[in-house]
Amino acid sequence: MKHIRSQTEIGQLYMISKHSSEQSGGGEGVEVVRNEPCTDPKHGAGQITEKRIYLNSKLPTWIRKFVPMAFYITETAWNFYPYTITGQFKHYCSFLPRFHVKIETSFENDNGCSENVFGDDPTPKDSVCFLDILNDPIPDKHYKKAEDLSNWVSQKTGRGPLVDGWRNTTKPIMCSYKRVTCSFEVYGFQGRTEDFIHRNIRDILLVGHRQAVAWIDEWLKLENIIIRMTLEQVREYERKQQEDTNSKLKSDITCTDSAPTMRPSFTRSISVTDESSLKKMGVKTVDIPGSPSCPSSLKSPMRLNSTPE
Repeated sequence: MKHIRSQTEIGQLYMISKHSSEQSGGGEGVEVVRNEPCTDPKHGAGQITEKRIYLNSKLPTWIRKFVPMAFYITETAWNFYPYTITGQFKHYCSFLPRFHVKIETSFENDNGCSENVFGDDPTPKDSVCFLDILNDPIPDKHYKKAEDLSNWVSQKTGRGPLVDGWRNTTKPIMCSYKRVTCSFEVYGFQGRTEDFIHRNIRDILLVGHRQAVAWIDEWLKLENIIIRMTLEQVREYERKQQEDTNSKLKSDITCTDSAPTMRPSFTRSISVTDESSLKKMGVKTVDIPGSPSCPSSLKSPMRLNSTPE
């Protein structure tokens, strides 16, 4: 299965790069600020990438009321393929200091039948869901006929279209296991915001893996090029793709800044009670004898399985 694994790695990188470019425009999208080699004692050599994701207009109205117009989150990802970690952190808004999203990924040579692929505490079964890239509905705004896998046929491989039961009949096959953990510790908004995050991550993963399959003829052509390239040349190719996306985003931001949108005049307040957050906001705190400490912990773990061909 070594060949399908190498294909999946290239397809994943291509999908992320192209999707980032498609989503960048109008002053919003993805800006890559760091992309360099790294090492890990357990997983070995890999690549660390840091991105800024500008997404104000993609937020629901009830969240946009509380964030700045120039809003972005910082995403840091460690790629030790076939294991990857993605962490998203609210970057600079001191009034939302307790926001954290972590996505772990493990690629396995199966159809989603493995249990506890991350090797630690198993995810509760009622928090596990399977993503079907053929049948699961996606938001109308993301639907494209060319990416509908019930109509898709790969000219280079002869694969497709997918039919009901494809997970049990398609060979070769690989599953992308995702463990998603999110935490938004702001009183009055926690449950609603964490539900919103989980729903959107599910949609993003479903659309992304549909695209990774639908674009196979594009990235197989890239694979043939990469086979003849050194590792340094592959990284240079990736760097140029990122520079193009960054330039597209920055030019749109410059145009947007020249005619800024007036922000409505209103006042909102958010209750923040943990000591570290108050200190960041310049508020002095007083120790209260006998008060129990409540350590921060990540909540609402969810594992998502998606099985692209």
